[in-house]
Amino acid sequence: MAVSGLTFVAPLFVPANRPERFAKAAASGADAIILDLEDAVAPSDKDGARAALSAGFTDLPVIVRINAAGTAWHDADLAAVARLGIAAVMLPKALDLGDIARVAAILPVLALIETVGGLAEARAIARSGQVARLAFGSVDYAADLGCDHVREALAAARAEIVFASRLGGLPAPLDGVTTDLSDAAMAEADARGAMVLGFGGKMAIHPRQIAAIQAGFRPTPREIEWARSVLASGEGAARVGQAMIDAPVRARARALLARAAIGDRNDAQQESALTGHTAPA
Repeated sequence: MAVSGLTFVAPLFVPANRPERFAKAAASGADAIILDLEDAVAPSDKDGARAALSAGFTDLPVIVRINAAGTAWHDADLAAVARLGIAAVMLPKALDLGDIARVAAILPVLALIETVGGLAEARAIARSGQVARLAFGSVDYAADLGCDHVREALAAARAEIVFASRLGGLPAPLDGVTTDLSDAAMAEADARGAMVLGFGGKMAIHPRQIAAIQAGFRPTPREIEWARSVLASGEGAARVGQAMIDAPVRARARALLARAAIGDRNDAQQESALTGHTAPA
């Protein structure tokens, strides 16, 4: 269930109980907004956050992260999002296909894989026809597994989520957040590392992370030059520099230029947001 418009690179989480931040988030350069009813909202604030939900503050895709199936707030969350004109629902602790199907009957689902059990079912979830995209809840996953939240410890899980997405014919998945808000270089390096593994984007928890994430997923000028030279080499086996070029290499070059085009689109959207002019589609 690949859904058009859900291939964003740098979606930004915003607590759903802070509606004064919604428009500011939309102007941050993020290419989608995730209104969070789950971890960012205390139990005593859940009802107020649900009442504050809106999609009318932006033309960007709006996703709502609801509370997990089995929690006291899940059913009310589903009823609330069904009345909104949002792009998708993010389902945390995704695991049970029946729970996923119930959400998918209302809106497209971004399945958040953030437990050991969820990772074990990632291939089945991706192939179920019930989800639009997978996302990695790396912080919760690390806590569930009992490992450090570092790249080395999470590399196997990330590779499995990318593999499952490809197996299910889904867009490349979203990586988890960088928790250090003060280090843009770390966010960019984390994004670059996720891109190398095959992720298509990374979730942000602060506006200052957006540009860093987009930079991490953007090909370098040297990579763009290489891709163009590969595609200019014609068909069949060819030599570019000291490398032999064939169909799989050309497929990689096309994918790289597609990422570059997404970066250009995001730049145009940011410029239009600043100038008030409409960016080309």
